[in-house]
Amino acid sequence: MCSSDLVGVGDGQVTAVEAQMRWQHPTQGMIGPGEFIPVAEETGLIAAIGEWALHSACRQARAWRDQNLPLVRVVVSLSQKQFLQESLIQVVREALHRTALEPARLELEVTEEMLIRNPERAARLLAQLKEAGVRVAIGGFGTGYTSLSTLRRLPVDCVKIDRSLVVDLPGNPDAAALTRGVVAMAHSLGLKV
Repeated sequence: MCSSDLVGVGDGQVTAVEAQMRWQHPTQGMIGPGEFIPVAEETGLIAAIGEWALHSACRQARAWRDQNLPLVRVVVSLSQKQFLQESLIQVVREALHRTALEPARLELEVTEEMLIRNPERAARLLAQLKEAGVRVAIGGFGTGYTSLSTLRRLPVDCVKIDRSLVVDLPGNPDAAALTRGVVAMAHSLGLKV
């Protein structure tokens, strides 16, 4: 299942949780990632924040397992700068090791845009993540960044269709046709959607 399958369609069971970051500002209240993540990227703090988020998510997933709660995956989105870090694989392995979380319980989400900057490096990095047992998803799929030939070569488990393609479902026949096409293409490549 893909990270978008947070609740199973057939049985209604929770299958995954997605790590969501918010900043509780002392005077401005809750601030969403759209506001503070760009600042963190500009100031160079995003790597530290991303590493903290990864470790925290793995720790929480392990705590749920230790409490005998149903085993679910935890989904962590990577920033562009995290994805470009040479130490990413090391950071992921360390988070899994320190928390003793099974790698299959971690899903990392990247965007199409991240993959096109250096497709060869992206393919190698994703292959290393897959070798480590981590699931990989492409979020925001269908915005036009990834060529079909690139998608075919990437070792990913699933694609999450971009919200802009599905927001008008089911009432818009064009949106339905595009979505059916993306789903069929991904399934023909052996990917979950």
